[in-house]
Amino acid sequence: MSRRLPLSIIESGIRYDKQDMRAALLTSSAPRGAVSSIVRVVSDHPEPPAPGPGQARLRTLASALNQMDLWVAIGIPGLDLTYPRVSGCDACAVVESVGEGVDPAWVGRRVVFNAAVRQPGRVHPDDPTDAQLAPAYELIGEHHDGAHRQFFNAPATNLAPVADHVKDEDAAAFGLVALTAMGMVRKAGILPGQKICITGIGGGVATAALSICKWMGCAVAVTSRHQWKLDKATELGADFAILDEGQEWSRDLRQWTNKRGVECVLDSIGDAVHMNCIASLARGGAFVTCGSTAGAVTKTHLGRLFWGQLRLLGSTMGSNDDFREVVSLLNAGKIGPVVDSVHQWDKASEAWARLESGEQFGKVVIRW
Repeated sequence: MSRRLPLSIIESGIRYDKQDMRAALLTSSAPRGAVSSIVRVVSDHPEPPAPGPGQARLRTLASALNQMDLWVAIGIPGLDLTYPRVSGCDACAVVESVGEGVDPAWVGRRVVFNAAVRQPGRVHPDDPTDAQLAPAYELIGEHHDGAHRQFFNAPATNLAPVADHVKDEDAAAFGLVALTAMGMVRKAGILPGQKICITGIGGGVATAALSICKWMGCAVAVTSRHQWKLDKATELGADFAILDEGQEWSRDLRQWTNKRGVECVLDSIGDAVHMNCIASLARGGAFVTCGSTAGAVTKTHLGRLFWGQLRLLGSTMGSNDDFREVVSLLNAGKIGPVVDSVHQWDKASEAWARLESGEQFGKVVIRW
């Protein structure tokens, strides 16, 4: 049986101090209705306790929405979530105080945090090595209350400093999507000069992947159901744009690559585009998925898989070392986020509505 980190390390189910703060609450589950309708802002939410061993107490400057903020309200299979709860997997914050065992040099630093907290592996006498297995993660903002509030606690090992020149909103919009996109790029083994396809441009992971792939010197094709999103992506450096109206757009990618196919497809849509993705790949190419906003269950083409010697890969988040590496690229000005809109904390329901609409291009941010 796997073991979870102690509750003193990740804030969950522990008693709060009797103080007040601003917060955006998911007041109930919303399996059939608009999530924005169950978002309520309060100014008298209990503050978290003093940071425990290994923790830092963070004062939120700006937080950002992800698809996870919708899924936490809609419901996640396998998780018994209770309400009201605070979501939020991304934020730029200032370290207010630290717990036992944490270097006090963190206090006063502006930081972002990796929401993915690695869980200890099982220890069973009959198990083989875990060397080739992926780690298990729990998320601040999913499994545990998150960052859409004025103060929260997080493991100090999950923090990374933000350079002075990076705006609060940009830092808040960067972390989870950039980490996820970089993980996809690395798992696929993408190399400079290769041709890559990114589906559903406009979402946070997709725009982060575009930034990373262009920094690497790749030629990038993007797809979208909206021409205006394709136009924005072209302004950001996309080399080829496909308006997805349900057609077999894999033919367009084949033509773009002189019938060779792309070396990699980075996808977060799922079933609606899966067969086009597989048909677009060059021999030995990689299909990498980090999500499935339009259907998690799909059919694939095994003939293409074995004749083309294709690789089908799943990817999610990354380690704290991975996180610090990608934040270093932000601090150096090499890559950066796309911010769609910024909302004041007392208008948080409007931020959720913007994300639900699907009309955003980049990240939706809340100022605290």
